[in-house]
Amino acid sequence: MKTPLFVAFFSRPRTPLQIAALVSLWIATVGNVALWVEIFRHLDGFTGWRGLALGVCFATFIAAAQFILLTLFAWASVVRWASMVFLVATAAAAHFMLSYRVVIDTSMITNVLQTDPREVRDLLNWRMVATLLVIAGLPIAWLALQPIKTVNLRRQSLLNLGASALGVVVMVLALWPVFQDFASLMRNHKHVRYLINPLNTVVAMVDIGVGRTERDNKQHPIGVNAKLGPRWSGAPKPPLLLLVVGETARADHFSINGYGRDTNPELAKLANEITSFKEVRSCGTNTAVSLPCMFSHLGRVAWNNREREHESLLHVLHRAGFAVLWVDNQSGCKGVCNGLPTVQTSDLNLPPHCNSGECLDTVMLAVLDSELAKLDPARRAKGTVVVMHQMGSHGPAYFKRVPDEFRHFKPECLTSNLQQCGREQVVNSYDNTIRYTDHLLASAVNWLKNQSATSAPAMLYVSDHGESLGENNLYLHGLPYAVAPDTQKHVPMITWWSTAFSDQLQLKRDCVSAKSKDTLTHDHYFHTVMGLMDTTATEYQPALDAFLSCR
Repeated sequence: MKTPLFVAFFSRPRTPLQIAALVSLWIATVGNVALWVEIFRHLDGFTGWRGLALGVCFATFIAAAQFILLTLFAWASVVRWASMVFLVATAAAAHFMLSYRVVIDTSMITNVLQTDPREVRDLLNWRMVATLLVIAGLPIAWLALQPIKTVNLRRQSLLNLGASALGVVVMVLALWPVFQDFASLMRNHKHVRYLINPLNTVVAMVDIGVGRTERDNKQHPIGVNAKLGPRWSGAPKPPLLLLVVGETARADHFSINGYGRDTNPELAKLANEITSFKEVRSCGTNTAVSLPCMFSHLGRVAWNNREREHESLLHVLHRAGFAVLWVDNQSGCKGVCNGLPTVQTSDLNLPPHCNSGECLDTVMLAVLDSELAKLDPARRAKGTVVVMHQMGSHGPAYFKRVPDEFRHFKPECLTSNLQQCGREQVVNSYDNTIRYTDHLLASAVNWLKNQSATSAPAMLYVSDHGESLGENNLYLHGLPYAVAPDTQKHVPMITWWSTAFSDQLQLKRDCVSAKSKDTLTHDHYFHTVMGLMDTTATEYQPALDAFLSCR
Protein backbone atom coordinates (compact mmCIF):
# COMPACT_ATOMS: atom_id res chain seq x y z
CA MET A 1 0.00 0.00 0.00
CA LYS A 2 1.36 3.45 -0.95
CA THR A 3 2.27 5.70 1.97
CA PRO A 4 0.19 8.93 2.04
CA LEU A 5 2.20 12.07 1.21
CA PHE A 6 1.37 13.66 4.58
CA VAL A 7 2.71 10.66 6.49
CA ALA A 8 5.71 10.37 4.20
CA PHE A 9 6.63 14.03 4.81
CA PHE A 10 6.88 13.45 8.55
CA SER A 11 8.40 9.97 8.48
CA ARG A 12 11.01 10.16 5.70
CA PRO A 13 14.56 10.43 7.10
CA ARG A 14 16.32 13.68 6.24
CA THR A 15 19.90 14.86 6.30
CA PRO A 16 21.03 17.55 8.73
CA LEU A 17 21.25 20.07 5.87
CA GLN A 18 17.70 19.31 4.79
CA ILE A 19 16.55 19.90 8.36
CA ALA A 20 18.47 23.20 8.41
CA ALA A 21 16.91 24.29 5.11
CA LEU A 22 13.31 23.53 6.17
CA VAL A 23 13.72 25.23 9.55
CA SER A 24 15.29 28.26 7.86
CA LEU A 25 12.34 28.59 5.47
CA TRP A 26 9.88 28.42 8.37
CA ILE A 27 11.77 31.06 10.33
CA ALA A 28 12.11 33.36 7.32
CA THR A 29 8.38 33.28 6.62
CA VAL A 30 6.27 32.52 9.70
CA GLY A 31 8.91 33.55 12.22
CA ASN A 32 9.29 36.99 10.61
CA VAL A 33 5.63 37.94 10.66
CA ALA A 34 6.46 41.15 12.60
CA LEU A 35 8.81 42.22 9.79
CA TRP A 36 6.25 41.54 7.06
CA VAL A 37 3.53 43.40 8.97
CA GLU A 38 5.81 46.42 9.31
CA ILE A 39 6.78 46.44 5.64
CA PHE A 40 3.43 45.77 4.01
CA ARG A 41 1.03 47.51 6.39
CA HIS A 42 2.92 50.47 7.76
CA LEU A 43 5.47 51.48 5.14
CA ASP A 44 4.47 53.27 1.94
CA GLY A 45 5.77 52.48 -1.51
CA PHE A 46 5.97 48.69 -1.27
CA THR A 47 2.61 47.50 -2.53
CA GLY A 48 1.42 45.36 -5.46
CA TRP A 49 3.90 43.32 -7.48
CA ARG A 50 6.76 45.54 -6.40
CA GLY A 51 6.02 44.81 -2.76
CA LEU A 52 5.56 41.10 -3.43
CA ALA A 53 8.91 40.91 -5.23
CA LEU A 54 10.64 42.70 -2.35
CA GLY A 55 8.99 40.40 0.16
CA VAL A 56 9.92 37.18 -1.67
CA CYS A 57 13.51 38.28 -2.23
CA PHE A 58 13.86 39.57 1.33
CA ALA A 59 12.48 36.29 2.74
CA THR A 60 14.90 34.34 0.57
CA PHE A 61 17.77 36.47 1.85
CA ILE A 62 16.74 35.83 5.48
CA ALA A 63 16.29 32.10 4.86
CA ALA A 64 19.74 31.87 3.28
CA ALA A 65 21.35 33.78 6.16
CA GLN A 66 19.59 31.59 8.73
CA PHE A 67 20.62 28.50 6.78
CA ILE A 68 24.27 29.58 6.92
CA LEU A 69 23.97 29.87 10.70
CA LEU A 70 22.44 26.41 10.98
CA THR A 71 25.15 24.83 8.84
CA LEU A 72 27.43 25.45 11.83
CA PHE A 73 25.25 22.95 13.69
CA ALA A 74 24.30 20.67 10.79
CA TRP A 75 25.37 17.41 12.39
CA ALA A 76 22.99 14.57 13.09
CA SER A 77 23.62 14.77 16.84
CA VAL A 78 23.00 18.51 17.30
CA VAL A 79 20.96 19.95 14.41
CA ARG A 80 17.66 19.05 16.08
CA TRP A 81 18.54 20.85 19.33
CA ALA A 82 20.14 23.85 17.64
CA SER A 83 17.04 24.27 15.47
CA MET A 84 14.81 24.18 18.55
CA VAL A 85 16.87 26.91 20.22
CA PHE A 86 16.60 29.16 17.15
CA LEU A 87 12.85 28.49 16.91
CA VAL A 88 12.18 29.40 20.54
CA ALA A 89 14.30 32.57 20.24
CA THR A 90 12.44 33.47 17.06
CA ALA A 91 9.02 32.93 18.62
CA ALA A 92 9.84 34.91 21.77
CA ALA A 93 11.19 37.85 19.78
CA ALA A 94 8.20 37.73 17.41
CA HIS A 95 5.81 37.97 20.36
CA PHE A 96 7.37 41.13 21.77
CA MET A 97 7.82 42.76 18.37
CA LEU A 98 4.18 42.06 17.46
CA SER A 99 2.65 42.89 20.84
CA TYR A 100 4.59 46.03 21.73
CA ARG A 101 6.30 46.98 18.44
CA VAL A 102 9.70 46.93 20.11
CA VAL A 103 12.78 46.02 18.11
CA ILE A 104 15.64 43.72 19.07
CA ASP A 105 19.03 45.40 19.28
CA THR A 106 22.04 45.28 21.59
CA SER A 107 20.53 47.51 24.27
CA MET A 108 17.27 45.54 24.25
CA ILE A 109 19.07 42.21 24.68
CA THR A 110 21.19 43.76 27.44
CA ASN A 111 17.99 44.84 29.14
CA VAL A 112 16.54 41.33 28.76
CA LEU A 113 19.64 39.73 30.28
CA GLN A 114 19.34 42.04 33.30
CA THR A 115 15.60 41.55 33.77
CA ASP A 116 14.62 40.21 37.19
CA PRO A 117 12.02 37.43 37.79
CA ARG A 118 9.26 39.88 38.71
CA GLU A 119 9.56 41.66 35.38
CA VAL A 120 9.55 38.33 33.54
CA ARG A 121 6.36 37.34 35.36
CA ASP A 122 4.66 40.55 34.25
CA LEU A 123 5.42 39.77 30.60
CA LEU A 124 3.92 36.28 30.59
CA ASN A 125 0.43 36.01 29.11
CA TRP A 126 -1.71 33.73 26.95
CA ARG A 127 -0.88 35.65 23.79
CA MET A 128 2.79 34.87 24.35
CA VAL A 129 1.96 31.20 24.89
CA ALA A 130 -0.06 31.14 21.66
CA THR A 131 2.78 32.77 19.69
CA LEU A 132 5.31 30.30 21.08
CA LEU A 133 3.06 27.35 20.24
CA VAL A 134 2.45 28.46 16.65
CA ILE A 135 5.91 29.70 15.68
CA ALA A 136 8.02 27.33 17.76
CA GLY A 137 5.74 24.55 19.00
CA LEU A 138 4.61 23.20 15.62
CA PRO A 139 8.08 22.84 14.03
CA ILE A 140 9.54 21.55 17.31
CA ALA A 141 6.88 18.82 17.40
CA TRP A 142 7.91 17.87 13.85
CA LEU A 143 11.60 17.94 14.76
CA ALA A 144 11.01 15.69 17.75
CA LEU A 145 9.57 12.98 15.49
CA GLN A 146 11.76 13.54 12.43
CA PRO A 147 14.31 10.79 11.68
CA ILE A 148 17.72 12.25 10.81
CA LYS A 149 20.23 10.54 8.56
CA THR A 150 23.74 10.06 9.91
CA VAL A 151 26.57 11.06 7.56
CA ASN A 152 30.23 10.40 8.28
CA LEU A 153 32.22 13.27 9.73
CA ARG A 154 34.40 14.01 6.71
CA ARG A 155 31.51 14.00 4.22
CA GLN A 156 29.27 16.10 6.48
CA SER A 157 32.05 18.67 6.94
CA LEU A 158 32.47 19.06 3.19
CA LEU A 159 28.71 19.23 2.66
CA ASN A 160 28.31 21.90 5.33
CA LEU A 161 31.13 23.98 3.86
CA GLY A 162 29.62 23.78 0.40
CA ALA A 163 26.15 24.57 1.74
CA SER A 164 27.47 27.69 3.49
CA ALA A 165 29.05 28.90 0.25
CA LEU A 166 25.80 28.24 -1.59
CA GLY A 167 23.94 30.21 1.08
CA VAL A 168 26.18 33.24 0.47
CA VAL A 169 25.48 33.02 -3.28
CA VAL A 170 21.73 32.81 -2.65
CA MET A 171 21.85 35.86 -0.36
CA VAL A 172 23.54 37.93 -3.09
CA LEU A 173 21.26 36.69 -5.88
CA ALA A 174 18.14 37.24 -3.74
CA LEU A 175 18.80 40.95 -3.24
CA TRP A 176 20.20 41.67 -6.69
CA PRO A 177 16.86 42.27 -8.51
CA VAL A 178 15.37 44.41 -5.67
CA PHE A 179 18.52 46.07 -4.35
CA GLN A 180 17.34 49.66 -4.92
CA ASP A 181 14.09 49.08 -3.03
CA PHE A 182 15.92 47.14 -0.31
CA ALA A 183 18.55 49.88 0.12
CA SER A 184 15.83 52.54 0.24
CA LEU A 185 13.95 50.56 2.88
CA MET A 186 17.03 50.13 5.07
CA ARG A 187 18.08 53.76 4.65
CA ASN A 188 14.70 55.41 5.27
CA HIS A 189 13.36 53.01 7.89
CA LYS A 190 16.40 52.04 9.93
CA HIS A 191 14.38 50.23 12.58
CA VAL A 192 13.43 47.53 10.04
CA ARG A 193 16.91 45.97 10.28
CA TYR A 194 16.19 45.25 13.95
CA LEU A 195 13.08 43.27 13.01
CA ILE A 196 14.90 40.58 11.01
CA ASN A 197 14.29 37.55 13.20
CA PRO A 198 16.31 35.87 14.77
CA LEU A 199 19.32 37.47 13.10
CA ASN A 200 18.64 40.59 15.18
CA THR A 201 19.07 38.55 18.37
CA VAL A 202 22.18 36.78 17.08
CA VAL A 203 23.84 40.05 16.03
CA ALA A 204 22.98 41.67 19.37
CA MET A 205 24.38 38.72 21.33
CA VAL A 206 27.58 38.76 19.29
CA ASP A 207 27.86 42.53 19.79
CA ILE A 208 27.49 42.10 23.55
CA GLY A 209 30.06 39.31 23.58
CA VAL A 210 32.55 41.21 21.43
CA GLY A 211 31.98 44.39 23.43
CA ARG A 212 32.70 42.60 26.68
CA THR A 213 35.77 40.97 25.19
CA GLU A 214 37.18 44.17 23.71
CA ARG A 215 36.17 46.41 26.62
CA ASP A 216 38.05 46.42 29.87
CA ASN A 217 35.20 45.43 32.20
CA LYS A 218 37.05 46.17 35.42
CA GLN A 219 35.66 49.35 36.95
CA HIS A 220 38.45 51.89 36.74
CA PRO A 221 38.60 54.50 39.50
CA ILE A 222 37.50 58.06 38.82
CA GLY A 223 37.57 61.08 41.07
CA VAL A 224 40.85 60.01 42.68
CA ASN A 225 41.48 63.66 43.54
CA ALA A 226 37.90 64.33 44.65
CA LYS A 227 37.79 67.14 47.18
CA LEU A 228 35.03 68.64 49.28
CA GLY A 229 34.70 72.39 48.76
CA PRO A 230 34.41 75.07 51.45
CA ARG A 231 30.64 75.54 51.24
CA TRP A 232 29.92 72.18 52.90
CA SER A 233 33.20 71.46 54.70
CA GLY A 234 32.50 74.27 57.13
CA ALA A 235 28.70 74.14 57.17
CA PRO A 236 26.79 74.14 60.49
CA LYS A 237 24.63 71.31 59.15
CA PRO A 238 25.81 68.58 56.72
CA PRO A 239 23.98 68.22 53.41
CA LEU A 240 21.48 65.40 52.89
CA LEU A 241 20.83 64.98 49.16
CA LEU A 242 18.10 62.55 48.09
CA LEU A 243 18.45 61.47 44.46
CA VAL A 244 15.24 59.80 43.26
CA VAL A 245 15.75 57.85 40.03
CA GLY A 246 12.37 57.51 38.35
CA GLU A 247 11.40 54.61 36.13
CA THR A 248 9.67 54.98 32.76
CA ALA A 249 8.18 58.38 33.60
CA ARG A 250 7.19 60.74 30.78
CA ALA A 251 7.57 64.48 31.32
CA ASP A 252 4.45 65.19 29.26
CA HIS A 253 2.27 63.20 31.68
CA PHE A 254 3.09 65.43 34.67
CA SER A 255 0.36 67.98 35.29
CA ILE A 256 2.95 70.39 36.78
CA ASN A 257 4.40 70.41 33.24
CA GLY A 258 1.06 71.28 31.65
CA TYR A 259 -0.53 67.84 31.20
CA GLY A 260 -4.32 68.14 31.13
CA ARG A 261 -5.00 65.53 33.80
CA ASP A 262 -4.31 66.05 37.49
CA THR A 263 -1.42 63.61 37.93
CA ASN A 264 0.46 65.78 40.46
CA PRO A 265 -2.03 66.92 43.12
CA GLU A 266 0.51 66.69 45.97
CA LEU A 267 3.43 68.30 44.17
CA ALA A 268 1.09 71.10 43.09
CA LYS A 269 0.75 72.03 46.77
CA LEU A 270 4.53 72.41 46.86
CA ALA A 271 4.61 74.58 43.73
CA ASN A 272 6.43 77.42 45.51
CA GLU A 273 9.10 75.05 46.81
CA ILE A 274 9.89 72.91 43.77
CA THR A 275 11.13 73.52 40.23
CA SER A 276 10.11 71.24 37.38
CA PHE A 277 12.40 71.19 34.35
CA LYS A 278 10.34 70.65 31.22
CA GLU A 279 12.93 69.94 28.50
CA VAL A 280 15.11 67.10 29.75
CA ARG A 281 16.19 64.19 27.52
CA SER A 282 17.49 60.80 28.64
CA CYS A 283 20.74 59.03 27.85
CA GLY A 284 18.97 55.93 26.54
CA THR A 285 15.58 54.32 26.11
CA ASN A 286 15.97 51.53 28.68
CA THR A 287 17.30 51.15 32.20
CA ALA A 288 20.33 49.05 31.26
CA VAL A 289 21.68 52.01 29.26
CA SER A 290 20.27 55.09 30.95
CA LEU A 291 20.99 54.24 34.57
CA PRO A 292 24.78 53.68 34.31
CA CYS A 293 25.04 56.40 31.66
CA MET A 294 23.44 59.12 33.76
CA PHE A 295 25.75 58.35 36.70
CA SER A 296 28.78 58.39 34.40
CA HIS A 297 31.08 61.34 33.76
CA LEU A 298 31.32 60.47 30.05
CA GLY A 299 28.03 61.62 28.57
CA ARG A 300 25.81 59.67 26.16
CA VAL A 301 28.04 59.55 23.08
CA ALA A 302 31.28 58.75 24.89
CA TRP A 303 29.55 56.24 27.18
CA ASN A 304 28.17 54.29 24.21
CA ASN A 305 31.66 54.22 22.65
CA ARG A 306 33.61 53.56 25.85
CA GLU A 307 36.55 51.16 25.83
CA ARG A 308 36.53 50.51 29.56
CA GLU A 309 34.15 50.57 32.48
CA HIS A 310 34.47 53.26 35.14
CA GLU A 311 33.26 53.92 38.62
CA SER A 312 30.24 56.17 38.99
CA LEU A 313 29.28 59.53 40.44
CA LEU A 314 28.56 57.78 43.73
CA HIS A 315 32.11 56.47 44.00
CA VAL A 316 33.44 60.00 43.51
CA LEU A 317 31.18 61.36 46.27
CA HIS A 318 32.19 58.49 48.54
CA ARG A 319 35.84 59.23 47.79
CA ALA A 320 35.24 62.88 48.75
CA GLY A 321 34.16 61.69 52.20
CA PHE A 322 30.35 61.59 52.00
CA ALA A 323 28.17 58.74 53.23
CA VAL A 324 26.46 57.10 50.25
CA LEU A 325 23.46 54.75 50.26
CA TRP A 326 21.66 53.07 47.33
CA VAL A 327 18.07 51.95 48.02
CA ASP A 328 16.62 49.82 45.22
CA ASN A 329 13.03 48.78 44.61
CA GLN A 330 13.74 47.47 41.12
CA SER A 331 16.29 45.32 39.31
CA GLY A 332 19.54 46.64 40.77
CA CYS A 333 21.95 49.50 40.19
CA LYS A 334 23.61 48.16 36.98
CA GLY A 335 27.08 48.60 38.50
CA VAL A 336 26.51 52.17 39.69
CA CYS A 337 26.65 51.22 43.38
CA ASN A 338 29.26 48.43 43.28
CA GLY A 339 31.08 48.19 46.60
CA LEU A 340 28.90 50.84 48.27
CA PRO A 341 26.18 50.42 50.95
CA THR A 342 22.97 49.15 49.33
CA VAL A 343 19.58 47.83 50.36
CA GLN A 344 17.16 45.90 48.11
CA THR A 345 13.60 46.65 49.19
CA SER A 346 11.79 44.69 46.47
CA ASP A 347 12.47 41.45 48.40
CA LEU A 348 11.08 42.69 51.71
CA ASN A 349 7.89 41.53 53.38
CA LEU A 350 6.80 44.79 54.92
CA PRO A 351 3.02 45.40 55.03
CA PRO A 352 1.30 47.54 53.90
CA HIS A 353 4.02 48.40 51.36
CA CYS A 354 4.59 44.82 50.12
CA ASN A 355 1.94 42.37 48.93
CA SER A 356 2.06 39.26 46.72
CA GLY A 357 5.75 39.58 46.00
CA GLU A 358 5.46 43.21 44.87
CA CYS A 359 6.71 46.13 46.98
CA LEU A 360 5.37 49.61 46.32
CA ASP A 361 7.90 52.42 46.09
CA THR A 362 6.94 53.89 49.47
CA VAL A 363 8.73 50.93 51.06
CA MET A 364 12.00 52.76 50.36
CA LEU A 365 10.98 55.67 52.58
CA ALA A 366 9.84 53.21 55.25
CA VAL A 367 13.35 51.78 55.65
CA LEU A 368 15.40 54.97 55.19
CA ASP A 369 15.83 55.93 58.85
CA SER A 370 17.03 52.49 59.92
CA GLU A 371 19.35 52.12 56.92
CA LEU A 372 20.89 55.57 57.38
CA ALA A 373 21.61 54.71 61.00
CA LYS A 374 23.89 51.90 59.77
CA LEU A 375 26.17 54.25 57.82
CA ASP A 376 29.54 55.51 59.09
CA PRO A 377 28.84 58.40 61.53
CA ALA A 378 32.07 60.17 60.51
CA ARG A 379 30.95 60.23 56.89
CA ARG A 380 27.40 61.31 57.78
CA ALA A 381 28.90 64.24 59.69
CA LYS A 382 30.31 65.47 56.34
CA GLY A 383 27.11 64.81 54.39
CA THR A 384 24.95 62.05 52.95
CA VAL A 385 23.78 61.14 49.46
CA VAL A 386 20.88 58.68 49.19
CA VAL A 387 19.64 57.22 45.89
CA MET A 388 16.12 55.74 45.68
CA HIS A 389 15.65 53.67 42.51
CA GLN A 390 11.95 53.37 41.79
CA MET A 391 9.83 50.64 40.27
CA GLY A 392 7.83 53.68 39.19
CA SER A 393 5.83 53.26 36.00
CA HIS A 394 7.51 50.06 34.80
CA GLY A 395 5.28 48.31 32.28
CA PRO A 396 3.49 46.52 30.91
CA ALA A 397 1.80 45.69 34.24
CA TYR A 398 1.21 49.33 35.23
CA PHE A 399 -1.75 48.31 37.39
CA LYS A 400 0.60 46.49 39.80
CA ARG A 401 2.56 49.63 40.63
CA VAL A 402 -0.12 51.46 42.65
CA PRO A 403 -2.30 50.67 45.69
CA ASP A 404 -6.09 50.69 45.31
CA GLU A 405 -6.51 54.18 46.74
CA PHE A 406 -4.43 55.62 43.88
CA ARG A 407 -6.53 54.14 41.07
CA HIS A 408 -7.87 57.56 40.24
CA PHE A 409 -8.21 57.22 36.46
CA LYS A 410 -10.60 54.50 35.30
CA PRO A 411 -11.24 52.15 33.58
CA GLU A 412 -7.76 50.64 33.85
CA CYS A 413 -5.91 48.12 31.73
CA LEU A 414 -5.64 45.15 34.11
CA THR A 415 -3.44 42.96 31.93
CA SER A 416 0.15 43.02 30.75
CA ASN A 417 -1.05 42.39 27.19
CA LEU A 418 -1.63 46.07 26.42
CA GLN A 419 -3.05 45.52 22.96
CA GLN A 420 -6.06 43.80 24.53
CA CYS A 421 -6.99 47.12 26.13
CA GLY A 422 -8.20 50.34 24.59
CA ARG A 423 -5.63 53.11 24.55
CA GLU A 424 -7.66 55.08 27.10
CA GLN A 425 -7.37 52.17 29.55
CA VAL A 426 -3.60 51.94 28.99
CA VAL A 427 -3.16 55.66 29.57
CA ASN A 428 -5.38 55.52 32.68
CA SER A 429 -3.24 52.78 34.21
CA TYR A 430 -0.05 54.63 33.34
CA ASP A 431 -1.31 57.96 34.69
CA ASN A 432 -2.17 56.28 37.98
CA THR A 433 1.50 55.31 38.31
CA ILE A 434 2.51 58.95 37.73
CA ARG A 435 0.04 60.01 40.39
CA TYR A 436 1.63 57.51 42.78
CA THR A 437 5.11 58.81 41.93
CA ASP A 438 3.70 62.25 42.78
CA HIS A 439 2.77 60.87 46.20
CA LEU A 440 6.22 59.33 46.66
CA LEU A 441 8.00 62.58 45.82
CA ALA A 442 5.77 64.66 48.08
CA SER A 443 6.27 62.12 50.88
CA ALA A 444 10.02 62.27 50.29
CA VAL A 445 9.94 66.06 50.65
CA ASN A 446 8.05 65.70 53.94
CA TRP A 447 10.60 63.14 55.15
CA LEU A 448 13.42 65.51 54.22
CA LYS A 449 11.77 68.37 56.09
CA ASN A 450 11.78 66.18 59.19
CA GLN A 451 15.56 65.88 58.85
CA SER A 452 16.05 69.65 58.93
CA ALA A 453 17.02 69.74 62.60
CA THR A 454 20.27 67.89 61.92
CA SER A 455 20.81 68.24 58.15
CA ALA A 456 20.49 70.61 55.20
CA PRO A 457 18.19 68.47 52.99
CA ALA A 458 17.49 68.59 49.24
CA MET A 459 15.98 66.38 46.53
CA LEU A 460 16.65 65.85 42.83
CA TYR A 461 14.27 63.61 40.87
CA VAL A 462 15.00 62.48 37.29
CA SER A 463 13.53 59.55 35.37
CA ASP A 464 15.78 57.11 33.51
CA HIS A 465 13.72 57.09 30.28
CA GLY A 466 10.18 57.53 28.98
CA GLU A 467 7.51 55.25 27.52
CA SER A 468 5.31 54.71 24.48
CA LEU A 469 1.63 54.28 25.30
CA GLY A 470 0.20 53.19 21.97
CA GLU A 471 1.14 56.19 19.86
CA ASN A 472 1.60 54.83 16.31
CA ASN A 473 0.86 51.42 17.84
CA LEU A 474 4.11 51.57 19.84
CA TYR A 475 4.22 50.33 23.43
CA LEU A 476 6.80 50.26 26.23
CA HIS A 477 10.34 51.47 25.48
CA GLY A 478 13.75 50.34 24.27
CA LEU A 479 13.77 51.40 20.61
CA PRO A 480 17.22 52.36 19.29
CA TYR A 481 17.92 55.94 20.34
CA ALA A 482 18.23 57.22 16.75
CA VAL A 483 14.72 56.08 15.80
CA ALA A 484 12.95 56.15 19.18
CA PRO A 485 10.07 58.64 19.52
CA ASP A 486 10.50 61.56 21.89
CA THR A 487 8.03 59.94 24.30
CA GLN A 488 10.75 57.40 25.17
CA LYS A 489 13.41 60.10 25.75
CA HIS A 490 11.56 63.12 27.22
CA VAL A 491 11.82 62.71 31.00
CA PRO A 492 10.76 64.71 34.07
CA MET A 493 13.23 66.41 36.41
CA ILE A 494 12.17 68.05 39.67
CA THR A 495 14.20 69.76 42.39
CA TRP A 496 13.42 70.71 45.99
CA TRP A 497 15.79 72.13 48.55
CA SER A 498 15.51 73.42 52.05
CA THR A 499 16.43 76.96 52.96
CA ALA A 500 19.47 75.64 54.84
CA PHE A 501 20.67 73.81 51.70
CA SER A 502 20.20 76.72 49.29
CA ASP A 503 21.61 79.29 51.74
CA GLN A 504 24.74 77.29 52.52
CA LEU A 505 25.33 76.61 48.81
CA GLN A 506 24.38 80.22 47.98
CA LEU A 507 21.94 78.82 45.43
CA LYS A 508 19.61 81.46 44.04
CA ARG A 509 16.11 79.98 43.82
CA ASP A 510 14.84 82.52 41.28
CA CYS A 511 17.77 81.74 39.02
CA VAL A 512 17.06 78.00 39.19
CA SER A 513 13.36 78.57 38.46
CA ALA A 514 14.28 80.66 35.44
CA LYS A 515 16.08 77.63 34.01
CA SER A 516 12.97 75.43 34.07
CA LYS A 517 12.66 75.57 30.27
CA ASP A 518 16.36 75.13 29.50
CA THR A 519 17.28 72.13 27.37
CA LEU A 520 19.06 69.59 29.58
CA THR A 521 20.08 65.95 29.22
CA HIS A 522 21.38 63.15 31.40
CA ASP A 523 24.83 64.41 30.39
CA HIS A 524 24.32 67.22 32.93
CA TYR A 525 23.43 64.88 35.81
CA PHE A 526 26.90 63.85 37.01
CA HIS A 527 28.28 67.39 36.99
CA THR A 528 25.16 69.02 38.45
CA VAL A 529 25.16 66.66 41.45
CA MET A 530 28.89 67.27 41.90
CA GLY A 531 28.11 70.96 42.01
CA LEU A 532 25.28 70.55 44.50
CA MET A 533 27.63 68.63 46.80
CA ASP A 534 30.38 71.26 46.25
CA THR A 535 32.80 68.54 45.16
CA THR A 536 35.57 68.96 42.63
CA ALA A 537 37.53 66.33 40.69
CA THR A 538 39.29 66.04 37.36
CA GLU A 539 36.13 64.61 35.76
CA TYR A 540 33.91 67.55 36.81
CA GLN A 541 32.94 69.77 33.87
CA PRO A 542 31.56 73.15 34.99
CA ALA A 543 29.93 73.71 31.59
CA LEU A 544 27.62 70.75 32.28
CA ASP A 545 26.71 71.85 35.80
CA ALA A 546 23.13 73.02 35.24
CA PHE A 547 23.05 75.25 38.33
CA LEU A 548 26.59 76.65 38.38
CA SER A 549 25.47 80.08 37.20
CA CYS A 550 22.92 80.19 40.03
CA ARG A 551 25.48 79.71 42.82
